[in-house]
Amino acid sequence: MSERTHVVVVGGTSGIGRHFAQTCADRGSDVVITGRAEGRTKAAADEIGGRTRAVALDLADTAGVAAALAGVERVDHLVLTALDRDFNTVRDYRPDDAARLLTVKLVGYTAVLHALAPKMSGHGAVVLLGGLASHRPYPGSTTVTTANGGIGALVRTLAVELSPVRVNALHPSIVADTPFWSDKPAARAAAEEKALTKRPVTMRDCTHAISFLLENRAINGVNLNIDGGDVLI
Repeated sequence: MSERTHVVVVGGTSGIGRHFAQTCADRGSDVVITGRAEGRTKAAADEIGGRTRAVALDLADTAGVAAALAGVERVDHLVLTALDRDFNTVRDYRPDDAARLLTVKLVGYTAVLHALAPKMSGHGAVVLLGGLASHRPYPGSTTVTTANGGIGALVRTLAVELSPVRVNALHPSIVADTPFWSDKPAARAAAEEKALTKRPVTMRDCTHAISFLLENRAINGVNLNIDGGDVLI
């Protein structure tokens, strides 16, 4: 029997992170999921089942990241999907909201890697979650576009610094069946119409793409768009 893969999913209580964690657990991997609220994270781990355990972690509290992850002993695959949503314009700017989102996505993600990199073997791999707003901004995406653009740059420096550990990023468009988008039919329909594939991006699509980025040992420092060709329009 092959050795089990040890997977950490930061932001694994819902959406893409949870879907990926469930897939890993179903394959028999040892899975750690994190979430801000201890009770909710433990409940999600119990529902995912298998060899899944929970760690309470708030990426906005960067000083507490290392202590929260101290019990993680080994990491083969690390997936960072935690996010904050922020509709923030320059003319009606909320600096505190912007600072939290940027801290979570950029400083928080890097703090996790600082804590877990020593526990990764040379065959380890990391995937960060960005988003298509990095190069397809919309009114109110001031902070989101900045954060996802930062993820695109962060991937490149992390791939260099953490070598031979590989680091890549996934940048999805609207993912129609996530909890956030599933009750917004107009936005989902618009995304489906814009995509050249004429179908929406799904969590299953994202899980397949994350698995590819983690498992293909020739892929490193890559920012992969997953949008059905939307960006070409």
